[in-house]
Amino acid sequence: MNENLLQYWNRAKQYWTQFSKTQKLTLIATVIIVILTIGIISYNLSKTEYALAYTNLQPSDAAAIKAYLDEAKIPYQLSEDGKSIGVPRSQVADVKLGVESQGLNKNGNIGYGSFNQSSTFGTTDREFDVKYLNAVQGELQQLINSNTAINSSKVLINLPKESVFLPAGGEPEKASASVVLDIKPGYSLDQAKIDTMYNLVSHSIKDLPIENITISDQNGNLLEYSKGQNQINNASNMAMQQFEINNKFRNDVQRNVQQMLGGILGRDKVIVSVFSTMNFDQTRRKEQLVTAPNTVDQTGLDISIQEIQKNYTSDGAQQGGVPGTGATDVPGYPGTANNGRTNSEELQRTVNREVNRITNEIVLTPYVVKDLTINVGIEPPDPLDINSLTPQTIEAVRQILVNIVRAALADSGTAFTEEELARKVTVFPQTFARTNDNQGVNANSMLLYGALGGLALALLGGGAYWWIRRRRAQQEVDEEIVDETPKVEFPTIDIDNVNNENQVRKQLEQLAKRKPEEFVNLLRTWLVEE
Repeated sequence: MNENLLQYWNRAKQYWTQFSKTQKLTLIATVIIVILTIGIISYNLSKTEYALAYTNLQPSDAAAIKAYLDEAKIPYQLSEDGKSIGVPRSQVADVKLGVESQGLNKNGNIGYGSFNQSSTFGTTDREFDVKYLNAVQGELQQLINSNTAINSSKVLINLPKESVFLPAGGEPEKASASVVLDIKPGYSLDQAKIDTMYNLVSHSIKDLPIENITISDQNGNLLEYSKGQNQINNASNMAMQQFEINNKFRNDVQRNVQQMLGGILGRDKVIVSVFSTMNFDQTRRKEQLVTAPNTVDQTGLDISIQEIQKNYTSDGAQQGGVPGTGATDVPGYPGTANNGRTNSEELQRTVNREVNRITNEIVLTPYVVKDLTINVGIEPPDPLDINSLTPQTIEAVRQILVNIVRAALADSGTAFTEEELARKVTVFPQTFARTNDNQGVNANSMLLYGALGGLALALLGGGAYWWIRRRRAQQEVDEEIVDETPKVEFPTIDIDNVNNENQVRKQLEQLAKRKPEEFVNLLRTWLVEE
């Protein structure tokens, strides 16, 4: 056995000695890398991979979940702040189901479930009121925390004392509530979500108006209700929007006129100034119109017709009875006589007609142009001669501007005459002043070109200086290398003392095998000497 091991060892040594130094290092490094790779893979496969099951836990909930995991003997990892708990990835779902089945994760809220855990027998009214208030606050917190943007919340409710008597003011006291929201990083609440929270709190508590609710974030910023009494910010925003709309309309008119006249007279020949005022009152109008279906005789549509006809005929009657013997007759007064014939006829016709009833609800546009003024300055073709701009051109431009003003003021509700529209337009010839501007532009251009030229010269000078210094430094380094290079001493062969040519050849072959570089240098030296 030992001999076999010795043979294997000797063979391994022989193989090892055949390798060069580079091959030996490569083989050793490969073996080390393979061993490390196997160790890392084995470690990763054997260790337990944890995944977060709960984050941002309240201290009470974290303690309850930790006790549950200890009792179930489930390994877990607790973060340093105690708000996050990690369990093995394969058991995350089981742990969540187990925790929820026992109601351990309450997010720090009690809720109405507290009444199921404790009996109310022997509880005083004051204690019951406190428990009920805590339960309502907990339920509201759970509602608010269901929003994905909310990390946690705190609700404080103030309920008025119930009494059978009215207070001195005559109006019962109202409840109030304060809510603080812990918004998650990277999330924000829009106005619709804020209004929803106000409505949730208001509808969950009796006699709690929205104006008695205050909601803020964790930084103390007030989150206002959009329909509350404090509308200063909304009014300011509305005024800013109205200003932007008016400014945009004015700029659009000015740009359109500038482009149109610039294309006709030249871009640098026209200057346009526009001023406008707008009415932002939104009007809602309701019209109830009644029209006849028959437009010829303006009658309605017959729906129902009822005709009743009565005819009565009587031949008369003889005088009868004893005068003055009736119950209501005067004694001794003679009775009436009725000897004539009577005919009567009654005709009654009832017609029900229906007319067209039209109801129109008209909402006018949120803004209307009340006034518009356009001023245009035109440079004559000959800047030195103002009369070179013909009156026909001025009148044509004025007519174009009048048409624009008429179209813009069509919905203003005011009928303007041609003279009034003409007074809102001004067209005048004027020579434009360009000298100072051109000089300023030229001066700025000269300064810019001078600065660019100086910068270019500085860059060229710096580059040349750097290149010269680098070249000198390279030369100095080369000289130092040449000075420090040791002189190579070539081996010598005493050919004079060697008589046998075979010995000389053998020495040369040995030198060529052992030291080929020195052999080549030796040949070069011989060639130079010859």
